[in-house]
Amino acid sequence: MDIAAKLLLNTDVTRRVLVAFLRRELQRFGFKKAVLNLSGGVDSSLSCFLIAEAIGGENVLTLLLPYRTSAPDSEQHAQRVIALTGVASKTIDITPMVDPYLEQDPQMNDVRRGNVMARMRMIVLYDHSVSWNGLAIGTSNKTELLLGYGTIFGDMASAINPLGDLYKTQVRQMARAVGVPEAIVQKAPSADLWAGQTDEGELGFTYAEVDKLLYLLVDERYTRDEAIAAGFDAKFVDIVMRKMCTSQFKRMPPIVAKVSRRDVGHDFLYPRDWGT
Repeated sequence: MDIAAKLLLNTDVTRRVLVAFLRRELQRFGFKKAVLNLSGGVDSSLSCFLIAEAIGGENVLTLLLPYRTSAPDSEQHAQRVIALTGVASKTIDITPMVDPYLEQDPQMNDVRRGNVMARMRMIVLYDHSVSWNGLAIGTSNKTELLLGYGTIFGDMASAINPLGDLYKTQVRQMARAVGVPEAIVQKAPSADLWAGQTDEGELGFTYAEVDKLLYLLVDERYTRDEAIAAGFDAKFVDIVMRKMCTSQFKRMPPIVAKVSRRDVGHDFLYPRDWGT
């Protein structure tokens, strides 16, 4: 099987689907505006292009939320996206919000520090969701969600997510199709949580490698042994499958103990229950 070919999108059709999805879901929830955190990376840039196309840039507020260690090109790239999409923007330095908490534990490791930053950014996002009266738009892609590579209630939080069924390699395809600058598409993926941090360096493998494996495991429902027989290293398969299994809690709303005929989140799924 040519897995790389299977991951190729019809970008014109996918673009129409995602733009229509965003427009429809905002209408269902009664919103005319949207807000998202714009990091200058390819994921948030693509989300910004899509939501601006769906509802008009004047109805979108993007938040640039640097920390003192953030890479200088992050803001430069974000500003290019803002100029191209015509969205509103606001820059807020989260350093004065984050550092007082980090100072409580000088031994805090990079992962914990990164989680604090990600959750502080989401505090700011949801506060502006209220002041802007806009729905929070997600930026996590399918690869990140399946691997649990994100901060729950941090960068993984959103009201609606246009990228959640796009693998990282497909995000790049779509980004090129909608006009995201090539410098953003090509740069090394990074959550920009500490100096020199890259996604692939932290994960220990490339998105190109793992997307092919995830496609077989998820889309084609391959077993472990079938994935290995398809040419993937057994250790690599085990690492990826373990990440998928142990991060399931991040992909679900809090599990509600069922004591009635119709519990929230399982039986009762407003507004779809009423056909709105």
